[in-house]
Amino acid sequence: MSEATFEWDSKKELENIAKHGVSFFTAQYAFADKHRVIAKDLEHSSSEERYFCFGKSGEGILTVRFTYRNSTIRIFGAGYWRKGKAIYEHENKVHR
Repeated sequence: MSEATFEWDSKKELENIAKHGVSFFTAQYAFADKHRVIAKDLEHSSSEERYFCFGKSGEGILTVRFTYRNSTIRIFGAGYWRKGKAIYEHENKVHR
């Protein structure tokens, strides 16, 4: 696992598990993928910058929505989504 510090809202995590079947604890592992892709979330950024991490974890490529707060990665969404998998595979075609 990377040396990053992670945090999340436990209520939001329970909602994410119910909706997408992924815990935020599991989502942390996408950041440990040496081929992970980080992209700015241009559609949902409001008062703070938001990002996506696309990385291998568990059963496939996870898309993790997060922001940085005081040197901490705050996770607020995660799932195994086709679009994230396609971005990951496109960006990593040179590594394969």
